[in-house]
Amino acid sequence: MLTVSNLSVQFGKRILFDEVNVTFTQGNCYGIIGANGAGKSTFLKILSGDFDPTSGHVSLEPGKRMSVLNQNHNMFDEYTVLETVMMGNKDLYEVKKEMDELYLNYTDENADRIGELQIRFDEMDGWNAESAAATLLSNLGISEDFHYTPMGEMDAKLKVRVLLAQALFGNPDVLIMDEPTNDLDFETIAWLENFLAHYENTVLVVSHDRHFLDAVCTHVSDIDYGKINHYSGNYTFWYESSQLAAKQRAQQNKKAEEKKAELEEFIRRFSANVAKSKQATSRKKMIDKLKLDDIKPSSRRYPAIIFDQDREAGDQILNIEGLSATIDGEVLFKDINLNMAKGDKLVVISKDSRATTAFYEILGGNKQADAGKVEWGITTTQSYLPVENHDFFDNDLTLVDWLRQWAKTEEERDEVYVRGFLGKMIFSGEEALKTGRVLSGGEKVRCMLSRMMMMRANVLMLDEPTNHLDLESITAFNNTLKNFKGTILLTTHDHEFAQTVGTRILELTPNGAIDRYMTFDDYLDDPKVKELRTKMYS
Repeated sequence: MLTVSNLSVQFGKRILFDEVNVTFTQGNCYGIIGANGAGKSTFLKILSGDFDPTSGHVSLEPGKRMSVLNQNHNMFDEYTVLETVMMGNKDLYEVKKEMDELYLNYTDENADRIGELQIRFDEMDGWNAESAAATLLSNLGISEDFHYTPMGEMDAKLKVRVLLAQALFGNPDVLIMDEPTNDLDFETIAWLENFLAHYENTVLVVSHDRHFLDAVCTHVSDIDYGKINHYSGNYTFWYESSQLAAKQRAQQNKKAEEKKAELEEFIRRFSANVAKSKQATSRKKMIDKLKLDDIKPSSRRYPAIIFDQDREAGDQILNIEGLSATIDGEVLFKDINLNMAKGDKLVVISKDSRATTAFYEILGGNKQADAGKVEWGITTTQSYLPVENHDFFDNDLTLVDWLRQWAKTEEERDEVYVRGFLGKMIFSGEEALKTGRVLSGGEKVRCMLSRMMMMRANVLMLDEPTNHLDLESITAFNNTLKNFKGTILLTTHDHEFAQTVGTRILELTPNGAIDRYMTFDDYLDDPKVKELRTKMYS
């Protein structure tokens, strides 16, 4: 379907890709993964023709159509929403446009041309195209009221959904998507997961959402050491198998047959737990056929994120009574009552992200509530990861001096100790002498996590903690929160995070709160909760 031959990309002395040869075949969904800077987005741009490689070429099977999720959100501002979606199938849109223009100026001379175009339009199933585009939009949460609205008047988050509908429109043979779940809510992501799990053509996707990758991928395409290797199975299978391979490589003394038995047992276990999707049967066959030599250790580095507590909290954690907040007169939430128990891992959600952020800012004492009271237990200590961290880095301190601000003992203030701490968070050598102003978004979040680890609080408050982080950091972070013995309040767009960490869900609405002791998946699927959510937001 899509073939990459002898592809090389070099920027100055830096080699991004080195003689890559890889084929993407019909009916498979490939999750493109790689460390930050490995070239995931560059690779997708090369495939779509937006970036020229240093050498090598990409070939799409003749007669096949490729569709790419557009990243330029203002490109279609002068077109209506429905038109923008139909432009996803360029040939069909051009035929329709020419027909419409000829109809406006109908003559005997152009009647033959209209007849030719109608035949082509019919072959493309053009007469059903508009209703297919409208259905796609509705499935992605864009109601009919917006279908004839100019894109320039659409809210930025809704534009993302229209461009996603454009990419999916017309059943493309190859579908390429870079971070398609950004700015989507959990319900829309679930719809997209289901759509792609049943999609019979070729899909290539870059995503930091592990739940999404697990739900849709038949293969993982790993960019490592300037090469791209395909592995059967989804992201979790790749992650666990690469971890096992790395562990085995370190066990020099272990006998070869013992290592083989361990790998075989791993494949058997995973094969039995393959996700129940349309792809499950074919994926299981792939895993069963997998040769043990196919599993390789990865060069990825995972930060050592470990939260300890200075002291264990007592039974009184947090009591909230009648809490309400507004912004410019608009109600974010009201009448919130909550009593948190020791060890609760509370996932705080809302359809309005301003509500969850305001909630954390009030709990952290940074914002005044409109009404109600907040009472922390006297044995609790809190550390907070805000969604915005700019103010923390508005200085010229090196990372060593920056992190030293939260040291509690003389030992912790020692440069060797601080550098060791930063090294575990993948700031090694000279990187520890960078200043906060030059850090990337992901590096800043790793610094904020280092700060929280130094504080050793028994209550963690996390507002969108996975923003800007790579898959390696997200995975390490997720694993440590599952094992944390203290109390957690967490808001996240990462489904896997919410499902594997949360033991209780609190939803903030303009008409009160929904509070349930259940997993995140159970909460989303519960019919009574669905009914209540509809009522609370109306």
